[in-house]
Amino acid sequence: MIEFVLDGRSKVNTYVQLIQQVKQSLRVGLLNPGDQLPKVRDVAQSLAINPNTVLKAYRELEIEGLVEGRPGVGTFVRRTLGGPPLADQAELRAELVAWLRRARTAGLTSEDVTALVETTLRATLAAEAARTRPATAR
Repeated sequence: MIEFVLDGRSKVNTYVQLIQQVKQSLRVGLLNPGDQLPKVRDVAQSLAINPNTVLKAYRELEIEGLVEGRPGVGTFVRRTLGGPPLADQAELRAELVAWLRRARTAGLTSEDVTALVETTLRATLAAEAARTRPATAR
């Protein structure tokens, strides 16, 4: 089961952080169709937030068709966002863990790592798009 963690320094709304964590868990296969999300009351208590914030996140996920609420039972995953199975990602994950350790040793903060990954990802995708664009479109 997913365990939510909030970044109190983040400028991202609390309910959006919850949504992002569910989507990330769906992408990497930590959550699968049929899995139950934590009960609203439990999340609210563990994170010391208003239950309406959790409800808002769960409603948004329901609108997107990712989860479904079952009255009196809970909220369950309907579909995944995952690509390759988690087992296929194991080697990449191990390499990433090693890289993150090196980044920490080099003095990078979580924010530095996030910025580095996001800017590199954007630059790489832009370069790939430019390479695959027809010559007349350039």
